Parts: sequence; C-alpha cells; structure tokens
Amino acid sequence: MKKQIAFLLLIMSCITIAEAQVLTNKSQFTRQDTLRGSITPERAWWELTYYHLDIKVAPDDKFISGSNTISYQVLEPYQTMQIDLQEPMRITKVLQDGQELEVRHDGNAHFINLEKEQVIGANDSIQVFYEGHPREAKNAPWDGGISWEKDKNGNHFIASSCQGLGASVWWPNKDHMYQEANGMTISVNVPSGLMNVSNGRLESVEALEDDTTTYTWKVENPINNYGVNINIGDYVNFSETYKGEKGDLDMNYYVLSYNLEKAKKQFTDAPRMMEAFEHWFGPYPFYEDSFKLVEVPYLGMEHQSSVTYGNQYANGYLGRDLSGTGWGMKFDFIIIHEAGHEWFANNITNKDIADMWIHESFTAYSENLFLDYYYGKEASAAYVIGTRRSIGNKTPIIGTYNVNSEGSGDMYYKGANMLHTIRQLVNDDEKWRQILRGLNKEFYHRTVTTEQIESYISDQSGMDLSKVFDQYLRDVRIPELEYTIDGTELSYRWNNVVNGFEMPVEITIDGNTRTIKPTQEFQKMQLPVKKFTFSVDKDYYVNSKAITH
Repeated sequence: MKKQIAFLLLIMSCITIAEAQVLTNKSQFTRQDTLRGSITPERAWWELTYYHLDIKVAPDDKFISGSNTISYQVLEPYQTMQIDLQEPMRITKVLQDGQELEVRHDGNAHFINLEKEQVIGANDSIQVFYEGHPREAKNAPWDGGISWEKDKNGNHFIASSCQGLGASVWWPNKDHMYQEANGMTISVNVPSGLMNVSNGRLESVEALEDDTTTYTWKVENPINNYGVNINIGDYVNFSETYKGEKGDLDMNYYVLSYNLEKAKKQFTDAPRMMEAFEHWFGPYPFYEDSFKLVEVPYLGMEHQSSVTYGNQYANGYLGRDLSGTGWGMKFDFIIIHEAGHEWFANNITNKDIADMWIHESFTAYSENLFLDYYYGKEASAAYVIGTRRSIGNKTPIIGTYNVNSEGSGDMYYKGANMLHTIRQLVNDDEKWRQILRGLNKEFYHRTVTTEQIESYISDQSGMDLSKVFDQYLRDVRIPELEYTIDGTELSYRWNNVVNGFEMPVEITIDGNTRTIKPTQEFQKMQLPVKKFTFSVDKDYYVNSKAITH
C-alpha cells in the first residue's frame, strides 16, 4: 500500500499545476454540460436559419407559454434533432407539417424524432410548443433568468437576462453559440397597459379582446440566442436620428414613464458612444434593426439592438469609478460598455463560451477607447491602467471547451490591458484602429474562435503575437522584467513567462525612452554613467523587479 501511495505521489508530482487544474475542472463537468456545450450529432446535421418566437407572458402567475417555430436547412441526412429547454420549463408538443412528433427528454436537452426523410439541402421547420414558470433571476444579469419586478407605481416590470445560463432558460432553441439564426420574429402577448420591447424593429401592435396586447418585433440580422430579450413595463419612448457611417440610424429609447426627463439627459451618452465606436470599430453592425436602450430592473446587458439599461441614471458604474482615476466618472458605464458589445459579442460572437474573452476583453477595452476619443490618450491610458486593481490572476481567461464553461472574470480588465499592451507593440495608432475596424469587417455577423482573432491581429500587425496571447489568455502569471545594475551595465530578462516569450517593452533611462527586446536569457546594455534612473513604461501590463546576484 505504501508503495502504491509513493508511486501515486510520484505521478502527481509530474503533473504541472496547470494540468492539475484542468483535471480538477474536468471532474466538475456533467453529461448535461456536454450536451449543452458541444456540437452533438443531433445539432451538427442541421443549420439554423430562422426563429419565430410567439409567446404569452402572464406576469401575475410568472408564467410563459407559447411556441417557437425553428426553421433549418439539412446539411446531412439524420432523423433526430436536439432542442434545448431548461427545467422547470417543459415542451408540451412538437409539430412538423401538422404531425406531432415523438420527443425524448434528457434533462435540459430534448431529442425530437423526425418522421419525414431529411434530404440534404432541404429547408424545413418544426414548431415547438412549451410552457412553465421560468427560472427567476437571482442576481441578474450574472445569475439570470426572468426578473419579475414592479416599478414604483406598482406596475409589472419584467426582463430576461441569460448570458452563460443560456437562452433555453426561458425559450426552446438550439442553445449553442456556434450558430445563429439569420433573423427572427418575436411576438409577445402581455396585459394591456404594459408594453413589450424586444430586438429589432417594432412591426405591429395588436390589441386583443381579452384585454391583452401582442407586440411583434422583427430582426433582420443574424442574432445570437442569449442576445434575444423580452422587456415588459410601463414604457414611454423617445428617439433621435444619428448621422452615421452607413447613413441615418434610428436610435430609440424606452424608459419607465416617470424617468423620461432623466433619460433624455443621461442618454446623451448614446450618440457620443456611437460616434466614438464607429470611429474605432467601424459602422454600427445593425442599421437595419436600429439601436435601442431599454430600461430594466437590473444593471444592464448587451442584448442585440435592444441594449438594456439599469445604471440608475448616473455616471460611472452605479456612481463609482472602477478605475479609481476619476476618468470613469466621465461617462455612463452601462451605456458605453453594453453598447460596445454590439461590435464585440453581437457582431463578432464566440463559437464556444470558453472564448468569451472575445466579448468582454474588447468591450472592457472599448471604455478606454471612448475616453481616448473624447479626452485623449493620456486619459484613456490612466483609466485602463487603473482597472488593473480588479485583476485577480487566479485562473486563465480562456475556459474549458465543449462544456459551456467560461473562463476567469479577468477576461474584462486583464483582457483590456492585454489589448492596451498590444497597442503599444503595434506602435501606430492609425494601424491599430484599422486592425479593430478590420476585425469587425472580416468577421462581420460571424461566430469565431480565439485562434481566428489571434491570427488576424498577428497578420495585420505584422508581428507574431502568439506568445503574447498565450501569456495573457492561457497563463495566470504577469510577465516580470528582471534587471540588475552593475556600474554602467544594465542586465535584463523576462521571468514569469511562457516558454518562448520575447515581447519588446519600452523603458526609460534618465528620462530617455527606448525599446528593448528582452528574452528569457539575460541581455546586457552599456550606459555612459554609473548612476541612472530606470523604469518600465506603465502602458505595458508587466511587472519589473531589481535583482542582485
């Protein structure tokens, strides 16, 4: 027994900390995680083309019922389709061509047996009927579901939020990020006196005899599942036309009736956001669907063309500056951050939630770029550097693939500081701007992988940035520039880095700035004087450490 234990300890000692972490994480995943997070055979054979979500919301009962018509094209012959809907919601029946189909339930995944032969290239649809009391949001938007609240006048105030948790928490769909519907119709029936606001443009309003009203919204562009939303309340609307890069853009605002005047003042940040982000990222990606800000009973989220807002009509993040520099009080955090997601999350969408840094790193970085556009480079640098105090460096930014597992929360500000560092490496602000705009053009309305984003930035910058991405996305260590001073000789190297890391960095010696190219081996530099001051440019997310031999 002792020999077995000794052997086990020897084997364990050969496993790196990173490998041990992966093994630990794998043990936490379930069959349901795999069904949700992987492209199963029952998903792979058909391509999603369109949704028509047609539901009734009963606020007093916290109940949703209705159907989703799912249109698809056959890629390979197969007879079983996976549709996702999370308990306690339940599928009541599924129809194709008027015929009811057999459904096998496996937790939150539901396998539908199709009777008719599925022929490659054919376009078809099924209608999934469902009902139930959807999960109530516990701490929206982070721990989401449906928020069933009331405004200060006692009117129902309801909203959905489901990033990470998944859209299938409240409606049946193909709940994986790799594929998006090409468009969508959303019909929501609510008690008269309330209004529903969803994605896209309002197509019709139908008052019914049972004292309910159906609001139908139409989305013309591809849309990811978690970006679909319902928002129900005593809304009033005001609007403006923004003269953008692609022409006139309708900007609509839906707020509670008693917040109208506050909103008219606070929402002036919306056209300022649009101007800055069209400059940095290119045209707003959804002109056909308009842009909306919609007040909700939680902080807010990036629902496509229906960005939700709950920042209490205050600048900063609920009145606080996340950077501690003062610059975060120059804008309404939710308007800027959540609208930034229209480019990174809604236009460019990760295929696997493990790559959610593509959404959050670029959008956290967009806060810095907003400041750059209006207040200059020094202000923006101070802000993004200030946000480093929120970085934990406990687990990697990239999560585990194929099990619906997002990475560390460091995807926000560690990711933003990685991008700020890469901007320094590019060392040409116009070139950097064209890279950001190019991303949104190259991957317009597409789902992507980390590798695609990494390759594009490396190719367009003309630098191999693979080790930089490895360091900041896949490792928890901060690069450390070790240096020694011996008379007139400066020695330096990178420590705390992945193998092969050779990132250039700017240093200042006696007030003079120069770029050095450290490796993991000590390099030497001769200086004309024995006593000199030495510092590393703070725009690079690295540490420095003086050492003695």
